[in-house]
This record gives sequence, C-alpha cells and structure tokens, in this order.
Amino acid sequence: MKFARLLAAAVLSLSSFVVLANPKGDIVDTAIQAGSFKTLVTAVQAAGLVDTLKGKGPFTVFAPTDEAFAKLPAGTVEALLKDKAKLTKILTYHVVPGQVMSKDVKSGKVKSVEGSSITVKAGADGVTVDNAKVVAVDVLTTNGVIHVIDTVIIPQ
Repeated sequence: MKFARLLAAAVLSLSSFVVLANPKGDIVDTAIQAGSFKTLVTAVQAAGLVDTLKGKGPFTVFAPTDEAFAKLPAGTVEALLKDKAKLTKILTYHVVPGQVMSKDVKSGKVKSVEGSSITVKAGADGVTVDNAKVVAVDVLTTNGVIHVIDTVIIPQ
C-alpha cells in the first residue's frame, strides 16, 4: 500500500521520535525523552493530566510539537496554562481511546476523549487530523501510541 510506505518513510526520517521496538516509557515519559514536546508536557502538567497519561491506557495521542504550539497566536499558550478547564478540553481532544496504529487509519470521524469528533483524512499526501498534518507515526509507548502532528487542533 502506497500510503503505508509513505508513513514508514516518515517514521524512518524522523527517527528521533521513534521508539518502535520495546517501548521503555509511557506517553509522558516518551514525550519528555523526545525533547520536542516541552510545551505539550508543560500543558499536560498544568492541566493535571500526567497521572492519566501515565495510566494503563491504551491511548492514541496526536502530539503537537513545540513548533506546532509556536504557531498559535502570541499569548495563547500562556493564557491556556492559566485556564485549566479550557486547557484540559484542548489536550483531551488530542487523545483517542485505544491504540490506533497507522496501518489502521482510515478517513472519517473518530471520537476524542474530550467527546468531540476529530476529522481524519488519509490520502496520497499523507494523513491529517482536522487541520494538522501527521508528520511521524507509531511512536510506541508502554500505554499506547503517539502520532506527531504539526499543528495544535482545537475542538469546536
């Protein structure tokens, strides 16, 4: 399948994100170890979601990079860190129950932990979730999987 080959190439080219065999850490620990998710980890801590994302799971997390958070308008991250309810809503919108691997992705709607549906589009150009492009896939953790995205997605 052409799409699977594209995703595999993305994974190999972004090897700093990949822990494919024998994951050593949970979602939070893996995000910390990657070094590209400092803003996400800070937000997870501020929202009080660390214990949840270190929990049994499994979870699928669409994880925005620090660069994705930097795309938000100036002051947005700081304001969200002070508004725990809104921050929690946005962060849980990035999480889907269960472990969804890239080979299982299909276009359509998927319900987030927040409760709203995320629009997933899989095509020749790759995968998007809402307006975010998936830039690395199948980062295995002990309690789920991370797919790296280039934009923070916001529930309506």
